Amino acid sequence: MRGVFLDAATVDQGDLDLSGLRETLPEWMFHDDTRTGDIADRIANAHIVISNKVVLDRDAITSAARLKLICIAATGTNNVDLQCAMENDVVVSNARAYATPSVVDHVFAMILMLARNLHRYQTAVQQKKWQSSSGFCLLDYPIRELAGQTLGIIGYGELGRGVARVARSFGMQVLVARRSRTPPQPGRVSMDQLLARSDVISLHCPLTQDTRGLIGASELSQMKPGAVLINTARGGIVDEIALVHALQNGIIAGAAVDVLEQEPPGEGHHLLDIELDNLIVTPHIAWGSRESRQRLIDDVVMNIRAFLTGTPRNVVNSNDLPE
Repeated sequence: MRGVFLDAATVDQGDLDLSGLRETLPEWMFHDDTRTGDIADRIANAHIVISNKVVLDRDAITSAARLKLICIAATGTNNVDLQCAMENDVVVSNARAYATPSVVDHVFAMILMLARNLHRYQTAVQQKKWQSSSGFCLLDYPIRELAGQTLGIIGYGELGRGVARVARSFGMQVLVARRSRTPPQPGRVSMDQLLARSDVISLHCPLTQDTRGLIGASELSQMKPGAVLINTARGGIVDEIALVHALQNGIIAGAAVDVLEQEPPGEGHHLLDIELDNLIVTPHIAWGSRESRQRLIDDVVMNIRAFLTGTPRNVVNSNDLPE
């Protein structure tokens, strides 16, 4: 059997142990990245394909006659046509729970930076405002404690639960949004209640037809003026133009985003072509600790081994997406 990793450089920077992956099949082809025009040729004879972000649409899947397993080197499944895979008896497995410590760390780094205005104070020091101050400290920007604040979580899967655990250790109250199109779940609140009551809102839902544009102008206007939005999920969940407007006009106090609708972003991007001291943008790195990336590879290896023994694991389809 032959395996192909279409975008290995998005996971491995030469710092991971890939020996377990190489041992799963007699033949592997590793590509740092794959352009759209090269996909069909590279997977034509492959039985197993690994992709992190390379899109495997209907044309790609149907063109690969030998394809039996697609391993998504991520949890999100929006880069694979799951319906087409089902129609062609191609198993799709994703990776789960590998990035929780890394993402949780990043979420709270962003929350704390905004709550304590660390980025503004760092800039003030670089501009020598502390050095020229008459007092021993600067208190130019508000500093807020997390204890007593309310954190609203949208998407209560592995990552949402991990964030909730740490939030409670900070003394925060946690609200969880009800999942759309499902009966009310005990202990959860409506989106309207979550938006109105939260001091911090953190997104952890997948990008689907239901969640695309989930946070737009209307939702932002329902948030507290002092609230902040954290997005480490998917860029398409937030209306980026509406977010810029909300930040510029004091509708919300701040935002930190690790994901954009287009990645990598082009020139003149809505969130990158402006200077806002209440906006933090990081380049999709919340998941990217070395430990997290190694766990990801190890999980893909387990998916492949399970498939080869006839007991596929972490299987996803169009009717069964993670929360």
